[in-house]
Amino acid sequence: MTGTDATSVMTALGERAKAAAAALRMANTKTKDSALRLAASVIRREMTEILSANAMDMKTAEENGIDAALLDRLMLNSDRIDAMAEGLEQVAALPDPIGAVDNLRYRPSGIQVGHMRVPLGVIGMIYESRPNVTADAAALCLKSGNAVILRGGSEAIHSNRAIAACLRRALVDSGLTQDAVQLIDSTDRAMVGALLKSESYVDVIIPRGGRSLIERVAAESRVPVIKHLDGICHVYIDAAADPAMALAIALNAKTHRYGVCNAMETLLIHQQVAASTLTPIVRAMLDKGVEVRGCERTRALCGDLQVGTATDEDWATEYLAPVLSVRIVDDLDAAIVHIEAYASGHTESIVTADYEAGQRFLREVDSASVMWNASTRFADGFEYGLGAEIGISTDRLHVRGPVGLEGLTTQKWIVLGHGEIRS
Repeated sequence: MTGTDATSVMTALGERAKAAAAALRMANTKTKDSALRLAASVIRREMTEILSANAMDMKTAEENGIDAALLDRLMLNSDRIDAMAEGLEQVAALPDPIGAVDNLRYRPSGIQVGHMRVPLGVIGMIYESRPNVTADAAALCLKSGNAVILRGGSEAIHSNRAIAACLRRALVDSGLTQDAVQLIDSTDRAMVGALLKSESYVDVIIPRGGRSLIERVAAESRVPVIKHLDGICHVYIDAAADPAMALAIALNAKTHRYGVCNAMETLLIHQQVAASTLTPIVRAMLDKGVEVRGCERTRALCGDLQVGTATDEDWATEYLAPVLSVRIVDDLDAAIVHIEAYASGHTESIVTADYEAGQRFLREVDSASVMWNASTRFADGFEYGLGAEIGISTDRLHVRGPVGLEGLTTQKWIVLGHGEIRS
């Protein structure tokens, strides 16, 4: 497909999405929730069709030598499809943020001024591998009153088509326009470029995938992007940390799941407690099959334990694997300096019983999520009470951290008067 052809296709998609977004602004909560629950029913009813489509994707992926981790993300089964349907029902049960008014107050002139929450408009979603993102993204966008243009990975094209067809059927049967959810039905990479240049139709781009995808989107997009590149997350064990708590948090932050953006990649530990606390943690990590790479002080303290040498590259690496960097630091100040130098702005945690140290860490560490005596694995929309998330943002505008329904909205000023005129 040429660039001109891709632009032409994207223009048609964008025009329909823009019209759908205008229609969704008038949809009430009951109608949106009904569409989501009906979509869940259709997905369950069409499970055989979705599994058949997924089998085609799996066969092609295996023939192309896709690695095991990617195959696992691509694979659907009855449990995963049922979970997809449950996710739609859970979004339907969430409070609708649209139309909520806050900060309404009187001014000396007699007018009332406040904010009303409204949809962003049209969202472009670019993602890889996981077919369930098709349903998740569509559900969150619909509930928040946004039209969505979905561009999934080529490896999941048949699965995404089948899921999107279910969603669009439910929209029509609920009295909404099917153009509220559109799937780019082409695997040509030119379509990604056309979507990124559709500033006349698309209000925000949300990419979910590997670093190369995120970098391309950030470099090429003319549309505002909600993104995060890396999850280089830290746990700092302070001088006043409880050793048992430090061990439990460090193990959970690293070994609960390896290939997730909120897993700990670097462990920092205060020199005063390193002798008593570090060795048990390193031994537990090694027992779990984690490769440990440490600074010189760490390696000296760990003696015969198998600890490799950490380099500057390690401090700046998101492993997404059973690998951990460990550094002994002089104090809290040194820990904060290290985090400022190497963190990706995702999630950092301090383990300490010292109130002043905990408060300083919360105030001074500049990441999307900053924690005190908790595992970094809690940096998640569901765990934060958002019900669901469409992604995590390490940007500062307009959302930061897990992005749920409210993150897919903006606010407009509203003014209520009684005939006042300005003098």
